[in-house]
Amino acid sequence: MTELRKPYWLQSSKLGSRKTGEITRKLRSYNLHTVCESARCPNRGECFERGTATFMILGDQCTRNCSFCAIEKKRENLAAPSPEEPVMIARLSRELDLKHIVITTVTRDDLEDGGAGQFVRVIEEIRNHCEPDVTIEVLISDLQGRWNDLKKILKAGPDILNHNLETVRRLYPEVRPLADYDRSLHLLGEARKFNPSLLTKSGFMVGLGETCAEINDLLTDLRSQDVDILTIGQYLAPSKKHYPVAEYIRPDVFAEYRQAALRIGFKIVESGPLVRSSYHAERARKILKRR
Repeated sequence: MTELRKPYWLQSSKLGSRKTGEITRKLRSYNLHTVCESARCPNRGECFERGTATFMILGDQCTRNCSFCAIEKKRENLAAPSPEEPVMIARLSRELDLKHIVITTVTRDDLEDGGAGQFVRVIEEIRNHCEPDVTIEVLISDLQGRWNDLKKILKAGPDILNHNLETVRRLYPEVRPLADYDRSLHLLGEARKFNPSLLTKSGFMVGLGETCAEINDLLTDLRSQDVDILTIGQYLAPSKKHYPVAEYIRPDVFAEYRQAALRIGFKIVESGPLVRSSYHAERARKILKRR
């Protein structure tokens, strides 16, 4: 397959080169990871310039084999959860004076609780070390459908629960072979049932070969679970070994997707070529403050 040439609208901002170096040095000193770096996010300079980052817990190696993702894959002999990681994240969050803290993870199917306990400890340490008005967003794996582990995370009190569907149902066998579309939808619904006041969030990529009809079905499925916040971004293949880009979606089409999502009830929609899961995540604070 001939590799598509990137269009002009996929030029990422050069903003944040100075701040990127500063925050990267701090992350290294605390021995922490961010998904911004591990997943090669095109917006990391912009987000670092605003003093925000998405912490990635439980290491930087994933037990899943999703064909779109740049994070290193490994199924066995992964490092145990670091007991120092939760307090290190809390201390660095306080040092950076973060107001909205996003915690994500590699998928750890090798752990009995899928890493739920580490999420709980991170949330607790942030609450202990940071200002009371700090808001916490967690971007979790599907926990292999273990809803008791999901409830442990929710009982710790995050403000936003995020779980990404990533793509349309038809493409799951090729793009997310170890995940399950209905299981991910079910997780979002279970979170809402457990805590009706919780903000829920999801996101997906376009440009993998999906149709407009499939995207409409995906939007409808997410709203059927009462999801509040949505992110839509262009898939960019990390290398020639990853799933190929089928199409580069024009910015005006992203605008149409945003309007379609708002019409059916999403409260916040970030839709654009370079949008990623945590892009402008702090905007959700406006909704939380009104509650």
